[in-house]
Amino acid sequence: MPDSLASRQRLLLVTGLLGAGKTTALKVLEDLGWETIDNFPVRLLGRLIDSDAGPAGGGELRAPLAIGFDSRTRGFDPAKTIDRVKKLAAREDLELTTLFLDCSGQELERRYNETRRRHPLAQDLPAASGIAAERELMEPLRRWADMVISTTNFTSNDLQQAIRQRFSEEAAAGLTVTLTSFGFARGTPPLADLVFDMRFLDNPHWDKVLRPMTGQDTPVADHIRQDPAWDEAFTRIRDLILLLLPRYQAQGKPYVNIAFGCTGGRHRSVFTAEEMARALSAAGYSPALVHRNLAARAADGVEGKH
Repeated sequence: MPDSLASRQRLLLVTGLLGAGKTTALKVLEDLGWETIDNFPVRLLGRLIDSDAGPAGGGELRAPLAIGFDSRTRGFDPAKTIDRVKKLAAREDLELTTLFLDCSGQELERRYNETRRRHPLAQDLPAASGIAAERELMEPLRRWADMVISTTNFTSNDLQQAIRQRFSEEAAAGLTVTLTSFGFARGTPPLADLVFDMRFLDNPHWDKVLRPMTGQDTPVADHIRQDPAWDEAFTRIRDLILLLLPRYQAQGKPYVNIAFGCTGGRHRSVFTAEEMARALSAAGYSPALVHRNLAARAADGVEGKH
């Protein structure tokens, strides 16, 4: 029997709706140093754990183990699965967590149509029928899971980032800060912890000379700096962020994602993110900088009325 929680074997069960991102999640976990097995029969979990080849075999602590399964897994039965997992969770030599990946039916339909794959439970019916049947089948596991991640508005990169935030062993070593610029017309970043709306600043889009440029160009930067609200607003936002970051770190939060939005995501948000990156670097942080919509086409319809 382990002497402390630190000696317990980490075991993560990854399940969810087909198409919600299980394969992507397991791949990221593998990159993080986890041993991963996909489509493993849940009824054999106990044998795996207790075998010499299992994570607790030989009495030595091995790499954390992630087991993936879904409605296609041989012998899958939600009620029996929950019962088996409850028994494993009661063991003092295991630290067991269940992750359920969810997604809206409309988005799953889009993904199936995009890949031209047939839903395994739909047979000759539309994908929507298979998705509905699977959701009903998986609902007990969703309700029971320790952690649920909805990937409806996630890109593949968003899901990868979410998995790293939750399961990276190295995350506790320091605070990772990401600054993102984006356009509200194209949706808010789903993983943002702090969102600042920069649309109160004068919009360079309506200057025909500045329109094709971005917030990385000097004429656009000069235009935004001339806005009477810029200096005070930026200073207050910077001071708030510098106040919060060490407090997030003290609470054990490994990642902080800060997003700056404007209408199209090409001018005001980009310039603000660039300036904040310089300010945080001067304060001793090493922020990552992401410009989500920098390459988007400048369009009056997106920017709205002048």
